[in-house]
Amino acid sequence: EVHLVDSGGGLVQAGGSLRLSCAVSGFTFDDYNIGWFRQAPGKEREGVSCISSSDGSTYYTDSVKGRFTISSDNAKNTVLLQMNSLKPEDTAVYYCAASTDYIDYFCTDMSLVDSWGKGTLVTVSS
Repeated sequence: EVHLVDSGGGLVQAGGSLRLSCAVSGFTFDDYNIGWFRQAPGKEREGVSCISSSDGSTYYTDSVKGRFTISSDNAKNTVLLQMNSLKPEDTAVYYCAASTDYIDYFCTDMSLVDSWGKGTLVTVSS
């Protein structure tokens, strides 16, 4: 059974940083690509960043390019999302997600997600 545990959210001032962590278990890490989605109040869930388990290639949505960095530690079965220069509009619940689809597809189409974490709240104050 695929199991994702996301953590690391919190309250931070604009311009600050947070690091989210997604611990994965129940499946072979290399078989799934991992990504982060977020859902702000009153908005649809959107893909933020995804990483390929096979070659480490990455995808970022335009609004976070240059500020967020996704990485994976295959030995620890963990995917990290380093978020710098945070803005109030980054406030959302962030969800870890796993998919067997290519990152360019599943990071832009949440219907392709096979498994979700429970989410971690990120609040950025102005």
